Formats: sequence, structure tokens, C-alpha cells
Amino acid sequence: MFRGQKRKCKQFPEAERLLPESKQVNYEDLTAKIGYGRFHYCLLALCGWALSSDAIEILSISFILPPATCELSLSDSSKGWLNSAVFLGMMLGGYIWGTLADMQGRRSVLMFSLSLNSLGGLMSTFAQSFWLFLLLRIVSGIGVGGSMPVIFSYFTEFQSKQRRGAMISFLATFWMCGNIIAAALAWIVIPRKFEVSSGGFQYNTWRLYLALCIIPSFTSAVMFIFMPESPRYLIEKHRNAEALTVLQKIYKLNNKGREAEEFPCQFFSKTKLLMKPPLLTNMSIMIIIFFTLSFGYYGLFMWFPELFQRIEKYGGSACHPGSKLRVNSTVDPCTVSSDLYFKGFLTAVSNLPGNIFTILFIDRLGRTPLLASSMMLSGLSVFFIWFLKTEVHSLIMACVFSGISVVGFNALDVLCAEIFPTHSRSTASGILTGIGRIAAILGNLAFGSLVTSHCAVPMLLVAILLSGGGLISLKLPNTKNQDLL
Repeated sequence: MFRGQKRKCKQFPEAERLLPESKQVNYEDLTAKIGYGRFHYCLLALCGWALSSDAIEILSISFILPPATCELSLSDSSKGWLNSAVFLGMMLGGYIWGTLADMQGRRSVLMFSLSLNSLGGLMSTFAQSFWLFLLLRIVSGIGVGGSMPVIFSYFTEFQSKQRRGAMISFLATFWMCGNIIAAALAWIVIPRKFEVSSGGFQYNTWRLYLALCIIPSFTSAVMFIFMPESPRYLIEKHRNAEALTVLQKIYKLNNKGREAEEFPCQFFSKTKLLMKPPLLTNMSIMIIIFFTLSFGYYGLFMWFPELFQRIEKYGGSACHPGSKLRVNSTVDPCTVSSDLYFKGFLTAVSNLPGNIFTILFIDRLGRTPLLASSMMLSGLSVFFIWFLKTEVHSLIMACVFSGISVVGFNALDVLCAEIFPTHSRSTASGILTGIGRIAAILGNLAFGSLVTSHCAVPMLLVAILLSGGGLISLKLPNTKNQDLL
């Protein structure tokens, strides 16, 4: 769409001369001037598809744990490490990619990180040993660590403040789409009979499932070739003529039939290069929130398929499984029922009401109130999971937890994009997602160590952390209708 950008603006050469600041048009005025049209819809579709690929990469491992248990000789501890692998990679890659995005640009980082994600994911499907499989999933996670924080920075910098909250929330709903795709694909592919074996090499349906899961990341990397760099980033780097060229093309796409000369050329205002004093306070609070939310959500959510598998075979509930194999359950511990993936699909779909609620109300109620209420309510729902004693009640509460938690993640995505200045937005996002990945790793390892013997401990810990993080989030500013820094 935007290949071959010119470094000079021949149509508007005067744009290269900066006017006195009093005569310059604010960047927020520009985003309103270019309108909202086909470019933004294409941008939403592409960034959403890329975000879906990250969700698929993270959540797909939880669906292959039951069928891979026998083949890779997985213990509860090794399952915890596999669930943590992508987060370990994201922790390593998040800061590096985020810093590169602030130094070299958003678009190139997205292309390379998504490519690494797909390459590591594809190679892992051929790994026959647990440790090689784990290593390649970490490599894939390094790619995810670059795309997740940068996608939101890139997308945010094309949005006007009047639409920003709703549109970032809309983008965040694609996480649910990725969740649904991962669950539906697992439901369709993994229970099927397919296996290729030769000597010590095996390739079966759970490996085929992981190979299919890389399609979104690979296609996203290809499509970003045709997208422009963020004009906000270009202005920050004093590449004003390039930024104007990008904005003119967006204007033309959004305003078919109108003359490009109507677009204002003399618009560049100085951006803030130094952090304001409140930023340190906001950063500290955001670190706590990212840690508590990621520990709680990923520590529990990644174990839902495994918990459903135990309930399927032994009855009872997540923390109170039966002691004997159910009469209607298969005797073979390596066989997985398709009902398991249907339950995962329902859990994924349960995000839909929370996503719709966020889109409709985040610009009315504000970011901070939604974040705080979501975290406290999700913490309360985890507390009740511990007391449940039936399969149906456990599934319902898992859906409630998932649906409420997504509101908090969506509000946090918007806050993270709005409270940091352009020159450090991706770096800050990379640091925070790295903190979140450390928390996710610890959460999965905690569940892997305690879920069988002391299930109540990780459940109560998650409930306390989520509720505490929700209360602390009330200290954050509400950035509704705020100009980008």
C-alpha cells in the first residue's frame, strides 16, 4: 500500500521548513484532519491479525500439553516450563525489540519479530526431544516479545484522541480472536488420526496443529512490507518530509475525490524529549499492575486445558478432582477427548462480552476505573474457583474469569499507549511486557509445582495479587481524551 516512500515532499516543499511554534498545527489536529477511512480499517485488520498471531502462539502450547504428555514424557514441572517458554522468550525479546523500535522504527521491528516468531514456531514442530522443543519455543517467544508491545505503539500513533480509546480496545479484541482460533483449530485438528513416523521421528496432529498456528504471524510479517512507518515516530526523528508524505497518502485514501492540497503542510510541533516527573510514579505503578495481572491470568489460564483434562478423566473440579478413573473415560492416559478442546473453545469465546463492553464504554467510563474493577472482580472469581466441586461449575467460572480479565487487559493496553511519550513509548512497553513475562513464568511454575498437591495455594495467591493490583491501579491517571505525549 505504501511501498517506495519518498524522502522529499515535492508537492509541498514548504513542509520541510519549520514554522515558529505558535503557527504550527498540533499533531492531534492532523490526525483529525486526515479523517478516518479505508487506511485505518486496513491498519486495524493487519495489526489485529498480527496481535491474533501472538495470542495463538502463547495459548497454543496449553492445548498440546495433554496429547504431548506421553510422547515428550512430560511431568507437571516440565509442563510448567513449556507453558513458561514463550514468556521467557518474550521477556528476553521485549526490551530489546522495544528499544530498537524507538531507535530504528516500528515497521521494520514488526516485520523481523513476526518472522522470528513464525520461524521458531515452525522449527519446534519437528523437535523430537523435550529440551529442543522447549528451546525453539523460547526462540518463537523472542519474536512475540517484539511484536506485542510494538503493535500497540504503531497502531496508537495513527489514532486521533477522539477515537483512540475505542480503537485500541477494538484492536485488543483481536487477542480474543486469536484465542478462539487457537481453541477452534485445536478442536478440529488435534483429535484427528494422523501420524508420520520413521525410526525415531514422529509427526502427528498436535505438531501439525502448531505448524498451522504460525500462518498468522508469517502472513502478518509479509503484509507489513507494504505499510508505512509511523508518522509520529518520523516526526520524533525529525524526518518531517517523510512523515508528511505518509500523512498525505493516508489523507488521499481516506478522502477519495478530494484534493490532496487541502491537507495542511506546515504542522510540525516540537515533541517533548525529556520525561516529566510523574512518569517515574506511573512506571512504578504499571510494573506492579503488569506483574500481578500477568501472574494471575497466565498462571491460571494456561492450565485450564490440563485442569479440564483431569476433570474429564476423574470427575470433580479443578481443585477437587476425583480419585478414580471415570467409567465413561478412556483407560489410555495418552488419548485426549475432543470435549476438552470444546471447553477450551467456550473459554475463548467467553472473552467476547468483555471485549464488546470495553469498546463501548472505555471512552465513557475511562481507563483506570475499568482496569481496577476488572482486576478486583477477576480476583474474586478465582477465589470462588477453589470452592467449586463440579465440572459444569468449574467451566462456568473459568469463562467468567476469562471474560472479566480481558476488560483489564484492554484498559491496560490503552493506558500503556497513552501515558508514555513517543520517544520512549515502545521501550517502556517492552520493559513492562518483560515484567509481565517474568510474572507469567513464575505463575506457570507455581501452578506446575503446586496444582496437584496444594491447589488452594496458587489459587489464593492469584486472587490476592489480582485484587491488590486492582486497588493499586486507582493511583494511575485517567488518560481519557488526552493528547499523545
